[in-house]
Amino acid sequence: MKNGADRETSFSSSPKTASDDDDEEEIDYSAKPEFYDSDLDNKDESWAQKKRGGRTSDATLSCPACFTTLCLDCQRHEKNVTQYRAIFVVNCKIEDEPQLGSKRKRDRRNGEPEARPASADGAETFKHVCCSVCLTKVGVIDEDEVYHFLNVLPSEC
Repeated sequence: MKNGADRETSFSSSPKTASDDDDEEEIDYSAKPEFYDSDLDNKDESWAQKKRGGRTSDATLSCPACFTTLCLDCQRHEKNVTQYRAIFVVNCKIEDEPQLGSKRKRDRRNGEPEARPASADGAETFKHVCCSVCLTKVGVIDEDEVYHFLNVLPSEC
């Protein structure tokens, strides 16, 4: 059996390779990995800009549980800065069961109540939105098909 000094010497004699077991193939850490791309950040930014279609976004939204991208083009809520709304999303699943909200539906242009009620009692109907990968609830979608993200991780654009 080797003592601590012998182990230290054996590691320092080959600093560029490592192996957990003598029977396994050694890994050469001096070589650049095949999957490394120094231009990847620039390529990702270009891809995101194309997906947004020239629009600016307040954040890129990700699932808080599995970090899957949910939205590239969103708008931050004016008062609740942890909430976002969007129309174009990815990796989202809408649950079938509608939920009634307590807000009265208002016309988005002038803030006046709409002529048609959203439901019999005037409450707006929402459906829960989940991450399609891990099924974590991340927000709701309203009758106008606007997504309201309440439980997401924003990444500044």
